[in-house]
Amino acid sequence: MAKNILVIDASSVVRRYLVKLLEQEGYSVNSAKDKKEALEQFANKNYSLVLVDVNMQNGLEIVDEILAKGAYRVLLLNSKSNDDVSMQALELGAIDSLTKPEKSVDIANIAQELVKKVKDSFLIFPQKKRKQLSSFSEHNTKIDTTIEMGFVLIGASTGGPRLIEQICKTLPQDYPHAVCIVQHMPTDFTANFARRLNSISKVEVLEADNGVELTKARVIIAKGGKHLHIRKKLKRYVALLAPNTRERFFVPSVDELFFSAAEVLPLSNVLAVELTGIGDDGADGLVELRKRGAYTLAESEESAVVYGMPKEAALRGGAVKVLSFNEILDEIIKYGQKNATL
Repeated sequence: MAKNILVIDASSVVRRYLVKLLEQEGYSVNSAKDKKEALEQFANKNYSLVLVDVNMQNGLEIVDEILAKGAYRVLLLNSKSNDDVSMQALELGAIDSLTKPEKSVDIANIAQELVKKVKDSFLIFPQKKRKQLSSFSEHNTKIDTTIEMGFVLIGASTGGPRLIEQICKTLPQDYPHAVCIVQHMPTDFTANFARRLNSISKVEVLEADNGVELTKARVIIAKGGKHLHIRKKLKRYVALLAPNTRERFFVPSVDELFFSAAEVLPLSNVLAVELTGIGDDGADGLVELRKRGAYTLAESEESAVVYGMPKEAALRGGAVKVLSFNEILDEIIKYGQKNATL
């Protein structure tokens, strides 16, 4: 597909500037000031990337409808930093976000960052996206609190936030394992994501920080802009924020968590899961974990919003089982049962 870009913003100043900036970078660019114009543009051309101010009138509806039309790369322009509307847009499938200056005339201040994010977006190969997810099952599992603590490691990208939310809400307050999650998300969003999950979950949910201990009934969300590594400190396991020395495309990276875990955790006590997402982040790490004895799962095409990451993990031999999300959720809960057969 040609690199056609659509800019959707209520400000004529922003639209004119971004069209000129991106045309100078070699892209074919059109613009729209509202939902009506945006949908008219889609009737005449296919777009491989859309930039939209999600905080404009009907911004969330615009994102939802654009994703439904097959534009899998949506970059958010935020006139308000780190708000709930932007979080909802990311949950719908937007791939990244950047904050606009308060005044439209200062839009040039984000030119370098925006050009980089646009270029990076085209490195993501759009896969088939499913609009609807299956309904979630209910769980009333009795947890065996005498089980030796294990470790549940989860990676997700596009389409993942809603699944992560369901996992956290479903885990019982006495869940006997530590949980570490890498969800591809912009730097400024993971703290808010963790706080929101903590407010609706029975277990403790917090953003990763150096020295945070992996304990029972605690979920650690990888911090945006840093990789989540695990280190052993005496008899404890703790989180470590690591820089992007390997120049991974996604920061945090699922592979970084999985490879780190493979080096330090007792892998017979590890359940690793690869969920929906564009690309292949986590696929090689899941292979390594399986080789070393971890129990590994990949989400099936049946339920995956974007069948990229779990597909690659399965094709490379990283998954002991390929299951729907509801089945994976069952496995995560069963992992808290002493006599469960996994």
